[in-house]
Amino acid sequence: MVAAVSSTAAAASSSTLASASTSAQAQTDRFLKLLVAQLNNQDPMNPMDNSQMTSQIAQINTVSGIQQLNDSIKSMSAQYTSMQVMQGASMIGHQVLASGNTMSVNAGVGTAALSLDSDASSVKVQVLTPSGQVIDQIDLGAMTAGSHNFQWDASKYTGSSTPTFSVTAKQGTSSVTATPLVRDTITSVGTDSNNAMSLTLKSGSSIKYDAIKSIL
Repeated sequence: MVAAVSSTAAAASSSTLASASTSAQAQTDRFLKLLVAQLNNQDPMNPMDNSQMTSQIAQINTVSGIQQLNDSIKSMSAQYTSMQVMQGASMIGHQVLASGNTMSVNAGVGTAALSLDSDASSVKVQVLTPSGQVIDQIDLGAMTAGSHNFQWDASKYTGSSTPTFSVTAKQGTSSVTATPLVRDTITSVGTDSNNAMSLTLKSGSSIKYDAIKSIL
């Protein structure tokens, strides 16, 4: 698995570098052709003076330099993404806690987690269908600040889609900020449409790398 990712990443990096070099060279070639055409067709009685030619060459050098800088940055970004994916491959098989409200269901047991900003005297979880219909409610009682795992009896759940959940926490009559967390196993690593690393979980959902709160 890792070897395959490494080979693909190396090929992508080489392709990006070649493309960057070709783009900068093509722009320089176009300018030189235009400059030669301009010199061949200039008015012999009013030729371009040295300062004009120097100014145009300086301009193309500036534009070419900026283009090369942009191409270099794009190339570095592609290489960084490839390296990140290769490193991320080592996380395959590990469980993670990540931002999200989907619940992982395995062998009739739903698992997820939540994070409380402060102690709460009452914490309740509503289990929902993907469309938002309430399936069940779990009373977790009092909890301290921090992250907590919880389970749900999903033996009677017949839906084909992964259920979601919401959390309500209070300290007396005051609300406590509660963040739902996904607890699941990473099955594969890849990139999304923006070339950012994404992780596919056992439940079938995908999350961004920066959504991970901890690796278990």
